[in-house]
Amino acid sequence: MSSAIRHLHYRPETGELSIWFGPEGRRYTYFDVPPATYEALRAAPSRGQYFNQSIKGHYRCAPVGKPDRRNRGWVLRSAP
Repeated sequence: MSSAIRHLHYRPETGELSIWFGPEGRRYTYFDVPPATYEALRAAPSRGQYFNQSIKGHYRCAPVGKPDRRNRGWVLRSAP
């Protein structure tokens, strides 16, 4: 298990890959990620290394939520 990547969630129907990073739980969603890329990330001996080589900079991404300093996690914003 990577210490840089805490949790993964993948939606095969949309190709959206959500990744939670580090102890503070920063979350980013990556778009149009093929199922094979997600499976390779899950199976990688070093998820952080695979992420840096094969995902970071290769797919459009967006942060999700904002940091909440009280619990060191992220709070999801409701849609306007």
